[in-house]
Amino acid sequence: MAREAWTDPQERAERVVIEGVEFLATLTVRSDVGLLALHGSREGGTAELAHEVAARTGATCLVFTQPAGDPVHIPSHRMSVPHCESLREFLAHVSLTISLHGHLRRETPRSIFLGGTNREAAHTMAEALAPLAPSFEAVTDMPAIPSGLRGLNPRNPVNLTRSGGVQIELPLTARTARPGRVQGAPDTPPSRVTTALTAGARRVRLPRRSR
Repeated sequence: MAREAWTDPQERAERVVIEGVEFLATLTVRSDVGLLALHGSREGGTAELAHEVAARTGATCLVFTQPAGDPVHIPSHRMSVPHCESLREFLAHVSLTISLHGHLRRETPRSIFLGGTNREAAHTMAEALAPLAPSFEAVTDMPAIPSGLRGLNPRNPVNLTRSGGVQIELPLTARTARPGRVQGAPDTPPSRVTTALTAGARRVRLPRRSR
């Protein structure tokens, strides 16, 4: 995937242990829109998408990966630990979060679910994802989103920034073009999905700050 011209600030990496699992938290601070991937090793393609969309749009980016062992899934609301300096900085700097996740729901293999507390941002992202139809369908109606994928827990990092955020749950084929990849090898997200997410990240609106 070709990146648009953008001068990246230096990436910072922090090793942090959460519930006995070692993570590498990689943070790049840019604008006050933030791309977040909490399960970069477990939910293939989400880390690559977060890095790429953030680089194309000048957004801040925070990605969690597991450098060793079989990836463990810790629920999002339990990832918001106070001892993670990178997460604290991300939440203090970012106004609105776009959190990328992956789902494997066999009954909805084309559905991209858009949860989180910022419903305006969810609908803005859904509009940007509309050109992916009929390959994928953006779902914003909360009752139609499986309860475990709604991203509404108040401790979920997607909801802890000033304007909240949108949690985007992507099916496998929307986040990797190589679903049978070798463990540890980088995923290659479909270019159409990367382009659509980039368009949505550019369109989300932040409330004006008082002078």
